[in-house]
Amino acid sequence: MTDTDPAVTETAPDVYDITVKEADDARWRVFCVDGETPTLVDAGFDDTVDVVAAALDSLGITPERIVITHGDPDHVGGLAGLVERFDLETWVPEGVAVDVAVDHRFGDGDRVGTFTAVHVPGHADGHHALVDEASGVAVLGDALFGSDARGLPAGYFVLPTAYYSADVATADESLSRLLEYEFDVGLVYHGSSVTEGASEKIAAFVDFAGKR
Repeated sequence: MTDTDPAVTETAPDVYDITVKEADDARWRVFCVDGETPTLVDAGFDDTVDVVAAALDSLGITPERIVITHGDPDHVGGLAGLVERFDLETWVPEGVAVDVAVDHRFGDGDRVGTFTAVHVPGHADGHHALVDEASGVAVLGDALFGSDARGLPAGYFVLPTAYYSADVATADESLSRLLEYEFDVGLVYHGSSVTEGASEKIAAFVDFAGKR
């Protein structure tokens, strides 16, 4: 393997955070999960396909599958370009429109490779998190942001504001669906991912003291 691209961080064993774009204090990313079937989770923008490809080249990984969490432009914009570049098998949530032929549609509770799909609507109607309890890793999409995205210390989660959510009340309520699963690492696309005690921190956020 060549020297790793500086845009790449290994957040858990064989799980890579690839920065596709930065502006001011904001950062956009995709994730790559290496294994029996190397998998991209989300696609970045339409103009960041080359960035993702260069990062994968630095890792020595050729992806075979891509899974989409939801249909925002920073998650599906690069889908067509990446599918063309790598001839990827596509997995897309039910009800999410994309500009490629979809090999597999999935919904709540479905198995997607090593992941279980968990429907967490609110940020977007078709939004799904992906949980792999065996490896202790969950890709949370935009169901949650890292706490430092809102100016707080890193290491915890916050709920995206109404500005970023189709229905913030539903987004808040749907987080309880994640309490059925245990995982140590919670990967987010905005702010810093949580790499220790992620499911416990979500539980504390959802079932806070004094909650009615």
